[in-house]
Amino acid sequence: MADEQTSQSEYNRSRVMRFLYGNGVSSRAQIAKALGLTPAAITKITAKLIEEGLIAETGEIEGARNRRSIGLRIDPERFHVIGVKFARSLIQVGLFDLAGDAQQIWVDITTDHPSIDDAIASLKARIDRIMARFGTVVAIGMAVPGPYLRDDGHTAVVSSMQQWRDVDFPAEFADAFDVPVFIEQDARAGALAQQLFGDDGAQDDLAYYLIGEGVGLGVIERGHTIDGTRGTATEIGHVSIDVNGRRCDCGNHGCLERYCSAVAIHEALDATLDEDGGIVADSDRMTHIEACEALFALAAHGDARALELVRHVGTYVGYGLVTIINAFNPRRIIIGDIVAHAGVPLLDAAMHVVENRVLPELAATTTVTLSDLPTDAAVTGAAAVAITAFLDQPSRFADVARRRRGD
Repeated sequence: MADEQTSQSEYNRSRVMRFLYGNGVSSRAQIAKALGLTPAAITKITAKLIEEGLIAETGEIEGARNRRSIGLRIDPERFHVIGVKFARSLIQVGLFDLAGDAQQIWVDITTDHPSIDDAIASLKARIDRIMARFGTVVAIGMAVPGPYLRDDGHTAVVSSMQQWRDVDFPAEFADAFDVPVFIEQDARAGALAQQLFGDDGAQDDLAYYLIGEGVGLGVIERGHTIDGTRGTATEIGHVSIDVNGRRCDCGNHGCLERYCSAVAIHEALDATLDEDGGIVADSDRMTHIEACEALFALAAHGDARALELVRHVGTYVGYGLVTIINAFNPRRIIIGDIVAHAGVPLLDAAMHVVENRVLPELAATTTVTLSDLPTDAAVTGAAAVAITAFLDQPSRFADVARRRRGD
């Protein structure tokens, strides 16, 4: 019975934390009404959260019927999290406040290291230095390429960078630091970022279509991510759009990511190098990100060949949208990561496919947009994983904060 009471108390603390996170400064009466709890219960819950330093009073605010009330809020700068995004060719590390604002971003190119083991050792050393400098860090979130086998702790296939398949992420990181570490598939992490930090605020029904060095999908339905039995649900990058198409490292043929990922775009650019110097000169000396950004810059300035390639890629992005709409029927789809930087020409080409290949009733009720998150959004998803855990388990993180302060 005591465990049940503790669990219920923690659940209600989490509900209060999430309400304040999504709504900003609020009175106890506003919280009680919104959550359907008694004023006495809210007074007890908020007193505990204030005692633990998780929320604070802000002074008087205007309440119902012009009555003055004491406001409560979460201070986004009181605690910090570290976000780590593993891509095929690089690792991004960011220090974030609870609002998801990046304080600093570090990038490590994995090919600069003699092995993945060396890259991981370098990452651990960097995180140790960040935590030594910032005693307010209470959690670490990690976003890893999918399909991520959650129970096994490793990625099943990483096209063009198979060395990552040998990394057991929980074994490497779960106990490596004195704060909790949370690991999530990268597209699902992106969906959490959109839910927490997107321009429309918290959303309970959305799909995040990650198109970076790989292609992935994270779906939030009724406030919860769709995970699947082994954690590999919504793995759209390995859905075949051409059964006789290009062979993929997963063993399938015609996988979506073989046609519209940053890696596929880079390959297409390199293939044009014999054509009067190619669309992007010296693309074969660039990273995947550099090659894509160079292409997108040319397209934005009206280069005909660059625009043609962007629109061609956008058509394949559209095939992915058709699958997402038919399979999951989300209210909103957000396209994010490297390829989203191609902007309107890519989106227009993708939507042309949707208009011609999706039932009108479904197309009319699905909004497709480019991510509004900043250019470091790839690692913001990892931070969102940690912040989501913070909001779900407030007492656990109060204990972490006390331990780090030496209380």
